[in-house]
Amino acid sequence: MANIRPLDDRVVVKVLEAEEKTAGGILLPDTAKQKPQRGKVVATGPGKVRENGERVALSVKVGDEVLFGRYAGNEVEVSDHEYKIMRETDILAKVTN
Repeated sequence: MANIRPLDDRVVVKVLEAEEKTAGGILLPDTAKQKPQRGKVVATGPGKVRENGERVALSVKVGDEVLFGRYAGNEVEVSDHEYKIMRETDILAKVTN
């Protein structure tokens, strides 16, 4: 990954590919695929600074797989990979095994 260092409570997420099949095994054409809403955290900022100057640590860390809103964050393409830079509050959930 290129050297992207997010600021404050921002997170860089590598977007995972959209599903190519439905749960029933039907192949989806490109026009029917939904925007992916799942990704892997590849970089995090140091956290948000409160009014008293204290920095609040983020709830996600590098390597976490997360779910985010369909239109969350800003899309960036670096070295032929699609990333989203978003605030931690745009992340809806962490995926756990």
